[in-house]
Amino acid sequence: MKRYALAAIMACLSHAAFAADASHWGYAGAEGPDQWAKLTPDNYACNGKNQSPVDVKGTIHAALKPLKMEYQAGGNEVLNNGHTLQVGFTPGSALWLDGERFELKQYHFHAPSENLIAGVSYPLEVHLVHADKDGNLAVVAVMFKEGAENKALAALWPQLPKEANVKTALSSPLSAAALLPAKRGYYRFSGSLTTPPCSEGVRWLVMKSPVTVSKAQVAEFSELIHHPNNRPVQALNGRPVLD
Repeated sequence: MKRYALAAIMACLSHAAFAADASHWGYAGAEGPDQWAKLTPDNYACNGKNQSPVDVKGTIHAALKPLKMEYQAGGNEVLNNGHTLQVGFTPGSALWLDGERFELKQYHFHAPSENLIAGVSYPLEVHLVHADKDGNLAVVAVMFKEGAENKALAALWPQLPKEANVKTALSSPLSAAALLPAKRGYYRFSGSLTTPPCSEGVRWLVMKSPVTVSKAQVAEFSELIHHPNNRPVQALNGRPVLD
């Protein structure tokens, strides 16, 4: 399961892999989230009990340790895969969690947000996807609230491929640190990938503080994707959410 989840993440970075799988799932109709588990046996986990995203509420105070992030300017390419815009990273950036090093593989965006915080939806959310040496996944999620233009996105948005199944090199390498809020408090829970194959066992870290994004920046992203790309929230099924 762990290596399969990592393989799914890496497949998303492959133009060819996506092109072969593009018609298999979507966000509406017969290929929408309610049907994902039925589209192929590989998506069986989409009907699981530990799925993401969730509505972060009813949290349990656990005095979580501060996150240790070592992010370098390693974002070197951006892919429009028809489902999202995704920045791929060269090795070197990492998150330290539970005594293990998780390499930053990519980050990608959802509009509107997939996770909710106390029932509140945000216009944009970014997922920073990491994997340790054994293929275990950890995702850092950051919410964007409408406000001032986001400087990190201002550097990235002009370079986004305008057509699906296109990958382009970035003019200069980007660091994921530019997407993080100044305050690093977070919520933690166990969940899954939010897209097929919905593999579980993912460590989710949702930042408490949002960053800003302009209305125009959200609109530009939405125009490229052409549809909302958020999976509906899933039941917690008794999972604790720690803060």
